[in-house]
Amino acid sequence: MGFFDTILSKLGLAAAEARPVSAAAPAVATHAEAAPAPASAPPPAQVTVVDVAAKLESLAGASSQKLNWKTSIVDLLKLLDLDSSLAARKELAGELGCPHDLMGDSAQMNMWLHKMVLMKLAENGGNIPKELLD
Repeated sequence: MGFFDTILSKLGLAAAEARPVSAAAPAVATHAEAAPAPASAPPPAQVTVVDVAAKLESLAGASSQKLNWKTSIVDLLKLLDLDSSLAARKELAGELGCPHDLMGDSAQMNMWLHKMVLMKLAENGGNIPKELLD
């Protein structure tokens, strides 16, 4: 399980799972047989929307620390009781594809990482306020 998958799990969002591909070899039709009709594709999976903002606000309210998850990746990770060390953030940034030039500047990496985590949460069914995604 990757670092971002752990974040999804902590917030009640399911990690995207690859759909299995059929290993059966296609049947070869002879001139006397009609080709079988292609199987219809399964309907797209329903994504359950989770109110991430409400969950994080609730966690922030219950915390003895004053944590601002809306602007700080460190605070966001702390709210989720995850490792917020520089090494952990670099691991997460690498997992999410942070540009190499930002990895050497922790402030720039943190801003990129915070924005990317919120965007990825939204892509995975998290209800993130629009103003946090702009």
